[in-house]
Amino acid sequence: MPLKVVILAAGKGTRMKSSMPKVLHRIAHKPMVEHVVDAASSLGAQKTVLVVGHGADQVRATVTREVDYVEQTEQLGTGHAVQQALPLLDPDDTVLVAYGDVPLTKPETFKQLIDDVTDSNIALLTVILNDPTGYGRIVRNAAGEVQAIVEQKDASEEQLKITEGNTGILAARASALNELLGRIDNNNAQGEFYLTDIFELAVSQGMTITTHQPEHEWETAGVNSRLQMAELERIYQLSQADKLMTAGVTLRDPARIDVRGNLTVGQDSIIDVNCVFEGDVTIGENVSIGPNCSISNATIADGTVIKANTVIEESSVGESCTIGPFARLRPGAELAEQAHIGNFVEIKKSTISKGSKVNHLSYVGDSTVGENVNIGAGTITCNYDGANKHQTIIEDGVFIGSCTQLVAPVTVGKNAVIGAGSTITREVAADQLAFTRAPLKTVENWPRPKKNK
Repeated sequence: MPLKVVILAAGKGTRMKSSMPKVLHRIAHKPMVEHVVDAASSLGAQKTVLVVGHGADQVRATVTREVDYVEQTEQLGTGHAVQQALPLLDPDDTVLVAYGDVPLTKPETFKQLIDDVTDSNIALLTVILNDPTGYGRIVRNAAGEVQAIVEQKDASEEQLKITEGNTGILAARASALNELLGRIDNNNAQGEFYLTDIFELAVSQGMTITTHQPEHEWETAGVNSRLQMAELERIYQLSQADKLMTAGVTLRDPARIDVRGNLTVGQDSIIDVNCVFEGDVTIGENVSIGPNCSISNATIADGTVIKANTVIEESSVGESCTIGPFARLRPGAELAEQAHIGNFVEIKKSTISKGSKVNHLSYVGDSTVGENVNIGAGTITCNYDGANKHQTIIEDGVFIGSCTQLVAPVTVGKNAVIGAGSTITREVAADQLAFTRAPLKTVENWPRPKKNK
């Protein structure tokens, strides 16, 4: 049967103390609702419907995946919210109902419910809790069959002792949802149309309710405050750390790593504390990453050493390179194998070929650097004329002395040498020595400045 996913994302989230809709607050630098949308996509859903309300325009502007929207203009409860999506569903669809503020449910957990749906059965995700305060309680008969779900505010003293809570996540046929939702009322303490009321109705007309439990309790945890959001952030990051260590990666402290995207790391690599990975990052085997590094949308090949406080953005690094400390690779930096980028060096939109070194206090932008080049400390490629960027080409084997300015566009030929302190404004041919220095002048008996009393 076709799968459709309905995600409830209409709430304001008053306890977040924010003008932004609750579902747009971020876990691992991604809006919570996008975690749920991504999970739906991984299940192969033919359609994902977001039920929006508070801040609907902000949600539409933020969610990047293709989804359908319906608006719940009045906040009349979860049952009423699902009703808004029914016109976009076909009767024979299998429908998964999820929540935009419950971001960490695994696709495998959703799939258990989906696989259990029949025309006469609804599948429900429940969770056993030490403290079920705030959760609707699962009411079962003597045979253990689900009979109803009672919201906490409507529960009796006996029902409040039940520790099995309703997560609200369920799967059913669209035709069954349509029929059952049409029969619920708002005769309860909240004056709302509860989605949970469909279960007692379903049982009364001979349908069965099967339940599943998540592997981890945190898969069903929702966010209502920034404190809860911070708790889920740490849970998410620790789960990512567990995956890395299981794959053969050493983390100096699993509690001090942040993965904010898709991170793949090869065996025997080592990641020190306080490193942040954003976007799509692929790291090879036997890579060493020092503390306090930030790497986003980058590829790092085997055997590379990245020293402390290095920033790498939208770049690729070859095998056995050395980078840092305090280096920055900006978008478009490409390092071939055995390149060396040292402390306080910035590389932008440039190719550094095999064995070349830019070790100290230099800027290389919009450049092509050949093999086995040595660029001395304080060297700058002057690539911007105030209006346009220009290219610098440094061919194989070039030695550039310290504190040199290469004013682009300019080419330095193979095996040329540039003397320290030079400003190069035109082509230097292969095998030439080039330098620009003013004659040395001296002044005798120069009176040095003194501090005013």
